[in-house]
Amino acid sequence: MKKLTLICTLILTPLPALAHKVIAGVFPAGEAIEGELGFSNGDMAVDQEVIVYGPDGAELGRTVTDADGFFLFTPTRPVAHTFKADLGAGHVADVTMPADEVADILGVEAEASDTPVLAAPAERGATITVASLSDEERAAIAKIVRDETRPLRREIAAYREHNDLQSILGGIGYIIGLFGIGFYVAARKKMTA
Repeated sequence: MKKLTLICTLILTPLPALAHKVIAGVFPAGEAIEGELGFSNGDMAVDQEVIVYGPDGAELGRTVTDADGFFLFTPTRPVAHTFKADLGAGHVADVTMPADEVADILGVEAEASDTPVLAAPAERGATITVASLSDEERAAIAKIVRDETRPLRREIAAYREHNDLQSILGGIGYIIGLFGIGFYVAARKKMTA
């Protein structure tokens, strides 16, 4: 009877809140760096201050996330940019954009060719010359892509969190089932003895 009481106590004891992972990412967005902060359950870090550091640890600037957990930062130096934010409860976001990507945003490194040449898939040997896009056109395309991918990122993060919780609850169910089988076998042995 003591074993059954202990098992019931363990089962009925509330499980601690599941910890969520911090999601942080940065990517080029026209002449700026865009980033996002949030948690693996799909909740985004709203109105969160983000501090930007250089490779030497000096502060390069600050920015704040919007209602969707996104932020923009315009770099001024072609060095690695590290974005840090304290989301509370031990959750710290820390993500770095390498110096070469920042230099590309600033246009510091010259490209080998002004107009890239792409091979056409339909005809071998044929080439298509792609005209350079203006900065306004690149910024407009980057904004459209960001706006279209935001809901998808949230759904993917929420799906990952849901599957983790489902796996945990499934594991607990198997453990309880094994204990039930054990108690059944023990009860049958007592009845036959």
